[in-house]
Amino acid sequence: MDDVEIPEYFICPISLHIMKDPVTAVTGITYDRESIEQWLLKRHNATCPVSKQPLPRDSELTPNNTLRRLIRAWCTANSAPDMDQVPTPKPPMSKFHFANLIRGLWLPNSQLEALQKLEALARENESNRKQMVEAGVTKPVTSFVVACHRKEVTTGLAEALSIFFLIRSSLNQAKLVLIENDEIIDALTWVLVCDLDHLDHSLTIKTHAISALKMLVQTANSSTLGRLKPDFFNRIIRYIKESNSQQGINAALQVMLDSCPSGRNRIMMVEAGAVSELIELEFSSAEKKTTELIFGILYHLCSCADGRAQFLSHAAGVAIVTKRILKVSPAADSRAMLILSLISKFSGTVGVVQEMLRVGAVAKLCMVIQADCESHLKDKAREILRTHSNVWKDSPCIDVPNLTSDKISRLTL
Repeated sequence: MDDVEIPEYFICPISLHIMKDPVTAVTGITYDRESIEQWLLKRHNATCPVSKQPLPRDSELTPNNTLRRLIRAWCTANSAPDMDQVPTPKPPMSKFHFANLIRGLWLPNSQLEALQKLEALARENESNRKQMVEAGVTKPVTSFVVACHRKEVTTGLAEALSIFFLIRSSLNQAKLVLIENDEIIDALTWVLVCDLDHLDHSLTIKTHAISALKMLVQTANSSTLGRLKPDFFNRIIRYIKESNSQQGINAALQVMLDSCPSGRNRIMMVEAGAVSELIELEFSSAEKKTTELIFGILYHLCSCADGRAQFLSHAAGVAIVTKRILKVSPAADSRAMLILSLISKFSGTVGVVQEMLRVGAVAKLCMVIQADCESHLKDKAREILRTHSNVWKDSPCIDVPNLTSDKISRLTL
């Protein structure tokens, strides 16, 4: 109703809509439950949107029953076809109820029903998800996914991985998951390459699996990362090749990047053909984040001789890295320059140096020196140019010691 003025204190400060389930935060400000829970969910160091005071994610949200009754009465008195009625919110689930459902996860005859109920509750709100984690849902769900892998069955897998995905923001127990059952990594990578065409939303299931894997790898210690198997990277790369989910591809790339500090892992990635696949992926990539992740991994892989050999064996390796410089982001520029530096320093044969000139890498390095960019990038460009100036200075296309804007322009035509 356009002619009805809604009382200001009925409006949620976040959503700017009439509150359906008003709750008061510890700061004394009232919000709609769904809005404030989402606010807390998306922020690591949350503050009260109105008062700007610290508001911990686990802080108590007290139902404002008096305000809810006033809103309901006002909506009834001013009812109209285009005005939603404020429903009576469901009473919060007790920990006892969640504990009963979780016990069902350990019993074969009740597992599927318990998973379905827990997933539905997890979808409802953040409060349910937090209580599920506190009641110990993580361990039985982890065990269930591992059991699916061992038996190669997929019944209930979608619900279990959905729960993992939904509780990820409340899950500060990732390290505990790995300690209690490190088979979960093998199980999740199995899901990535498993034939799930007979299940609804198979793409979503695999996206949930790679999201869970990303969370675990990010919190894993060096010992755990050092025990990853060759099949782990074969499956990750296969998933990247077959997936059409950008979210899933970026998660898989993050898993690879977080695994790179281990020299053993870098060797296994190269042996799995990662360098060539990443270059191919970059050709079809239109996302800044994807490019940054790809270049981050390529930098690590080019730190070893076999990685550089695979990079140079791809006809477009140097060209695609060169092309992206000054066109994506400062992070991508930094990683691209590091890649070219490694190639130039450790694999700078006559053929490679000529290839860099042919695909415009030398011209791009000159542009970096002239561009408005970070000083460390300019220094890296000068270092690369100086390393092979004896070859490049004789080129009819470039005179490195005497760069001018006119020559730079001609080089980039």
